Amino acid sequence: MRDTTDRKNLFLLVQLRWLAVAGQIVTILIVHLQMGIRLPLVPMTAVVLFLVALNVASLLHIRRNASVSNTQLFLELLIDVWALTVQLYLSGGASNPFISLYLLQVALGAVLLEAWSAWALVLVATACFTGLTGTFRPLPLPHAHEGELFSLHIQGMFICFVLAASLLVPFLTQINRNQRARDAYLAELRQRSMEEAHIVRMGLLASGAAHELGTPLATLSVILNDWRRMPVLADDPDLSEELAEMQSQIDRCKTIVSGILLSSGEARGEGTVRTTVKDFLDELVEDWLSSRSPRRFDYQNNIDADVRMVSDLALKQVLFNVLDNALEASPAWIGIAVLRQGDSLVVAVNDSGPGFDESVLAELGKPYRSTKNRPGSGLGLFLVVNVLRKLGGTVSARNRAAGGATVTLTLPLAALSPGESDGD
Repeated sequence: MRDTTDRKNLFLLVQLRWLAVAGQIVTILIVHLQMGIRLPLVPMTAVVLFLVALNVASLLHIRRNASVSNTQLFLELLIDVWALTVQLYLSGGASNPFISLYLLQVALGAVLLEAWSAWALVLVATACFTGLTGTFRPLPLPHAHEGELFSLHIQGMFICFVLAASLLVPFLTQINRNQRARDAYLAELRQRSMEEAHIVRMGLLASGAAHELGTPLATLSVILNDWRRMPVLADDPDLSEELAEMQSQIDRCKTIVSGILLSSGEARGEGTVRTTVKDFLDELVEDWLSSRSPRRFDYQNNIDADVRMVSDLALKQVLFNVLDNALEASPAWIGIAVLRQGDSLVVAVNDSGPGFDESVLAELGKPYRSTKNRPGSGLGLFLVVNVLRKLGGTVSARNRAAGGATVTLTLPLAALSPGESDGD
């Protein structure tokens, strides 16, 4: 991000130098031709051509997307100071009314450069100014202008002031905008780092809990199997049915624990499962419905051109979280629509619940931003947003005009199946 900002600032310097070149050409022509003050055109033209060549080289450097360092910006400004010094030396030295253009270079250096290089630029500009007070090429004035020297000097100072002010305001404004964009981006990166550290802590806790739950679940499973073989309990149909249901729920808990360990890379089960996007979503919806009971559920899988993918437990859990939140808000009806838009998969989950508060929509994906007044609420969407962001996708939410809410997940298909091509 720093390189990008410095490249933008270098481009601004190039634009400013183009204006300086145009201004020098216009000034030289007016002074030499209109005012009749003879100037050393050859060396002054050579300086202008050198600045043009420097601009072309700088633009080529920017186009190559090469990094731009503080040292390079410092050298560019030093060259500008040198060019200004040569032009002033050839046109009257410190008595030239355009001598105050040094302040323009110093102001740019104060904004663009690090402290040491900005102060170094100040020292160089001061030394050049001082040197021009005693060493310069005298400006031969025609007899017609000898009595107007002071008036000409005031006019030149006014033109210099207007020129410097007109250049400083837009260019410093743009430079500050570049700096603010960089600071905002760095703040976003810090926020993401904090969120990812939070997720890592949650993952460690979940993995540890899965390890701890493994032993008691296995013990309960053994005890239930012993009970089911006991004649007293086996002869009672109601108890047998309840024991079977308990065993089913324990098996489900063990499956969930195994899924947590597999997601964290600590278990090695069946290996990589390859499927297609359409089949993955169909199986996901079927698995979710097997343990949840919405009164009405509408599912539309509108994927025509299917894509091969690797089954992803994390993505499956993400969609489970979204569906669970929708079910909690709207037990009466949930709708899910899946379609492909270009190279992206779009999954929209709709419900007929009360919708999102404006405060939740404004901070979607932030941890613990929820209208549910219970500990730990708000982590579901936080995890959804971060998992999708890691995969290059996005999550958006809105309230529906007919009531309820829509959560839309957009995910690039390439993230689901890197290196795979489309297939049926």
